[in-house]
Amino acid sequence: MTDKSHWENIYTNKSAQDVSWYREHLNISLDFIQKCRLSPDAGIIDIGGGASTLADDLCELGYVNVSVLDISKRSLEKAKQRLGARADRVQWMEGDITRVQLPFEHYDLWHDRAVFHFLTDSSAQKAYVEAATRAVKSGGFIIIATFSPEGPAKCSGLPVQRYDAATLVRQFSECVLMDSQMEIHQTPSGTSQSFTYVRLKKTR
Repeated sequence: MTDKSHWENIYTNKSAQDVSWYREHLNISLDFIQKCRLSPDAGIIDIGGGASTLADDLCELGYVNVSVLDISKRSLEKAKQRLGARADRVQWMEGDITRVQLPFEHYDLWHDRAVFHFLTDSSAQKAYVEAATRAVKSGGFIIIATFSPEGPAKCSGLPVQRYDAATLVRQFSECVLMDSQMEIHQTPSGTSQSFTYVRLKKTR
């Protein structure tokens, strides 16, 4: 099964509220985004955010230049249905972040909760980092959340790469660490997952 077919299958057979990573609001992400002090028209892209509620909250906060990229067409469809008329305020993109070509230095902020840790191959990790640092403006921000070293070794039947803040920062040589935080996420099924969050600033 390809990565794309795996995720299409997940979102076909589960509701967005039943996947293990679901949260009603991504509070730590929203706090980190607010700390960036972005203008309402700042370019924000949410990686793997197909069925996430982050786009909803960003629209509520007044951001008008929000993009969401996901490998799963079905997840994007579910998000559009949830947002209703507000879906027209978001740019929706279907694609694999390790292969898609994003505009050069276009975004003020890159957000990813729980995509990067699925990249266990060094070449895929490198492709992701290159995509992020190429797409974000100098002085822009990258917010990433992954499973921590205490988090699960697998998710949705796939192996993951776990990170603490220091090892996550080392992946992004063009960035400096602004903030880091741990989170114990309670899944819809009642289990606990430990996450590492970092807020990075691109310096060159």
